[in-house]
Amino acid sequence: MSSIKIIHARQNNLKNISLEIPKKSITVFTGVSGSGKSSLVFETIGAEAQRQINETQSSFIRNRLQHYGVADVDRIENLNVPVIINQKRLGGNARSTVGTATDVYAPLRLLFSRMGQPFVGYSNVFSFNNPQGMCPQCEGLGFVQTVNVSALIDKEKSLNEGAILFPTFQPGGWRWTRYVYAGYFDNDKKLKDYTEDEWNRLLYASEHKPPHPDKNWGKTVKYEGVIPRIEQAFLRKDAKEYHTRKQALKQIISIQTCPSCKGQRLNKKVLSCKIGGKNIADCTALAIDELLHFINNLQSEAYAVILQEITKKLQNICDIGLQYLTLDRRTDTLSGGESQRIKMVKYLGSSLVDLLYIFDEPSIGLHPKDVQHIASIIHQIKDKGNTVLIVEHDPDLIKIADQVVDMGPGSGSNGGEIIYQGGFAGLKQSDGKTGRYFAQRPSFNKNPRKAKGYLEIKNATKNNLKNVSVRIPEGVFTVVAGVAGSGKSTLIHGVLPDFYPQATIIDQSAFVSNVRSNVLTYLHLSDALRKLFADANQVSEKLFSRNSEGACKNCKGLGVEKIDLAFIDDIEQPCEVCGGSGYDPEVLQYTYRKLSIADVMKLTITDAISLFPEPLFSKAFNLLIQLGLEYLTLGQRLDTFSGGERQRLKLTKELSGSGNILILDEPSTGLHPSDTEKLLIFLNQLVDQNNTLIVIEHNLDIIARADWIIDIGPGAGKYGGEIVFEGTVEQLLKNKTSVTASYLNQYLKT
Repeated sequence: MSSIKIIHARQNNLKNISLEIPKKSITVFTGVSGSGKSSLVFETIGAEAQRQINETQSSFIRNRLQHYGVADVDRIENLNVPVIINQKRLGGNARSTVGTATDVYAPLRLLFSRMGQPFVGYSNVFSFNNPQGMCPQCEGLGFVQTVNVSALIDKEKSLNEGAILFPTFQPGGWRWTRYVYAGYFDNDKKLKDYTEDEWNRLLYASEHKPPHPDKNWGKTVKYEGVIPRIEQAFLRKDAKEYHTRKQALKQIISIQTCPSCKGQRLNKKVLSCKIGGKNIADCTALAIDELLHFINNLQSEAYAVILQEITKKLQNICDIGLQYLTLDRRTDTLSGGESQRIKMVKYLGSSLVDLLYIFDEPSIGLHPKDVQHIASIIHQIKDKGNTVLIVEHDPDLIKIADQVVDMGPGSGSNGGEIIYQGGFAGLKQSDGKTGRYFAQRPSFNKNPRKAKGYLEIKNATKNNLKNVSVRIPEGVFTVVAGVAGSGKSTLIHGVLPDFYPQATIIDQSAFVSNVRSNVLTYLHLSDALRKLFADANQVSEKLFSRNSEGACKNCKGLGVEKIDLAFIDDIEQPCEVCGGSGYDPEVLQYTYRKLSIADVMKLTITDAISLFPEPLFSKAFNLLIQLGLEYLTLGQRLDTFSGGERQRLKLTKELSGSGNILILDEPSTGLHPSDTEKLLIFLNQLVDQNNTLIVIEHNLDIIARADWIIDIGPGAGKYGGEIVFEGTVEQLLKNKTSVTASYLNQYLKT
């Protein structure tokens, strides 16, 4: 049982592959995007291991666990218990912090309840989620949300004209009826003409029964001003409607530090309890390495066990290069790379062995220096007697593998095979795209473009920036580099647009879309495709829409249906009637170039470009191929895209005209090195069209080919926020202080 055996895997595009993976070693899976890496590692090995573990639980527990379908594989032998660490950001709400996510806050609370003076209660009262501990004004959030009346109310309108600019308060909305039927107002009177009494009653009145309401007023209904009603329904700690109106709330809400607790989340009594002159909020506001120093200087034989526990957890966070974070940092502000490393922390202190650890591109968002931290952690996990599987594109992490499995040769239907399996040394001689990349000698830009002018930022102090002034050349390709947390995003995303509002930021954030949105709808090609089908078959275009007459009547065009199995997991599976296509089966009799509309939705971009040579289609498809997205299918849902894929797809809409300031945030995320080459060609075309291109990037291939480098650091958090270097790549390679220069020199020598 020294290896995991996979026999005849067919999940997604896998072509009936079989392989053995050695246990207690590091195996890295490589290959272009869409080659089948994730299908094998996550959807076959990981999903099957997790499914079998879940089946050992009672039906009560299973009903509360994520459901995993049975993988399409004949069998897998010798599976271990899995620990799956994905790229998904920790997210969470305003109450989730680095301290709670890493489990450091719990022993810290215990320490204060024992060692702190004066005694104010047991460990629970030090929780900002506990009513006994939280600040009463902000309810433990550290900030207060107030309604911006000028954004909420249009005084030029009457109630009947929609003066209240918020959903459910507008004409016809059910909350609107509380004001027009209350008997207090002339509903056609503009709000600017209200008396002071009318204004205060509309906005601020406390709950009461109106004396002379309209006949439509409900018998038990009470009146309440607009502001307290919004606060009660949307802003209170337990407000059920907050998430349903999140976007609308952003328009009318102002957020400021809580004036009572000054952002420390806890009440005055709890904050009066101190150790060594610091309360618990003071401790969580320290950088983690500073907190570790503080804890190490505390002396207590009685509570030595608690101190050791805190010290061990803090040291683990420092060991993975996150010493610059603070425990009070909200998890929804962390980057993907920071989130993934935070998830790793809890496993470093684990005594469990013989587990199967599965990592999804742990290098994402990391400078080469930070990648070394990740490599160190992975070695520690393996050395405890665990098996590690990594899906990865980063050359530095591929090099640490005991065994490499290269998938390909291409994407989608052109992938799903094992091109190479063996040690890293043999990879260079293999015939796949990964092997060919490692066989090449890297180069750098020796003929950079000259600046046509400069964008100037002066005296920037936001977040960790230390009075930074910098000039960014116009009309060239600039890369902003530096370790994670050094201040790159703060400078370029947070400060530059203040100086140059015309700058276009193309980031990795999620699309505003629904479950029916796909590649074609995003590219605005759905109507054109439906017209081609309609003209070829002399029928209505509506037949080829899953939102209209063409929708499967069983699943309403979604392609999936949920089956409620009572006390066992709900199962989401392809619709039995349409087979998962979302189209009414009768629609599939109509074809275009011998393919049904459902067949076309399954085509990859590579396959589709030969089928649709029309300029409208070919222009968009060629662009996607240039961006390394040729493996996407036309019907792929937008909510399944990774951050890097989202950013590259957004790029297709930002290419009109010239003279633009374009800001990209790690566009190489998730790209195989061979596709990075395509991306570089595309980025240079953007600059050749007279655009100013500013790219935040860690990828050494991209850094090496830039016209201008701005390196921020030297470290992260409080250790960063300074300009370490400005100049060409050639000048950077001679710099002795830049960490980026050190790693770029190593890279170019390989």
